[in-house]
Amino acid sequence: MAQIVSFGEVLMRLSTPGFSRFEQARQLNVTYAGGEANVSSALAYWGHHTAHVTRFPDSPIGRAAAQYLHFHGVDISHIIYGGPRMAVYFLEMGAALRGSQIVYDRANSSLAEIDPKEINWDEILKDAKWFHWAGITPALSQGAADALLEGIKTARKYGLTVSGDIFYRANLWKYGKKPSDILPELTAGTDIVIANKENISEIFGIGGNDFVESSVNLQKAFPQISKIIDTKRTSISASHNLLRALMWNGKELLETADIEINPIIDRVGGGDAFIAGLIHGLISFNGDDQKALEFGVAASALKHTIEGDALISTIAEVEAIRQGETSGRIKR
Repeated sequence: MAQIVSFGEVLMRLSTPGFSRFEQARQLNVTYAGGEANVSSALAYWGHHTAHVTRFPDSPIGRAAAQYLHFHGVDISHIIYGGPRMAVYFLEMGAALRGSQIVYDRANSSLAEIDPKEINWDEILKDAKWFHWAGITPALSQGAADALLEGIKTARKYGLTVSGDIFYRANLWKYGKKPSDILPELTAGTDIVIANKENISEIFGIGGNDFVESSVNLQKAFPQISKIIDTKRTSISASHNLLRALMWNGKELLETADIEINPIIDRVGGGDAFIAGLIHGLISFNGDDQKALEFGVAASALKHTIEGDALISTIAEVEAIRQGETSGRIKR
């Protein structure tokens, strides 16, 4: 059985070749991606047994998406099939002064139309150690939100660590509910939360003068939470960023140094790579939160150099960046 289980929508990614604009493109490159699945695939490359739970159309496209996850080492045995269509997003990669553009087409997708009873969470989670979710999935439909809530409750029953990335896409919430209606109950069952001061205020109505005060107040409202983590990006241009991270672990504020990323090849999935690196560190580094945070930032920085949403890397490559090896020297 999988040690680490994620749940969320996987989309077909259609991207313009190189840095061409939508108006220029006469063909599109196809791959598959989803925030939670990206976390599982990165962890699989580092030797963790991961599984992703989602719903695909029972079609060649759905099976192609499942095989993509399988190719990256993710257990696909808990994927269910049904529903009308694959969610899609279109990507135009930015460069220098021009930012990237993403256009979503995910209404009425297979996962959005899920019946929570289709998932046997007891069977999936009874022998697992970790469950990961993100705030985009419950934005899709009440069924997706209910399925996720049931997964979190089951994870709690079996004593799993639960991590949640509560960042969300405001324009996806079209079924009559707001993030503040849904995300608090999901967060109540979550141990490790990725959030910033602003969305803590927006979602929970919890204020604070800075990240630490907001985190302390969030922990008071949700005692289950042990750590709150945020990343900070300085965008010099679309091709040149600085990246660092912060963690409030209930006792102290931890912070990493900036990592400079220049040039950026593909920043999509960088946040998911950070979460994967953080989870790996928290599992592997014997309680060293600082080292886990640094590993997460290093993993995210490395992802920015790789095309596609998935971080394809070894632990050694990420660790070298964590220790400051960013010269990019050729390996022979």
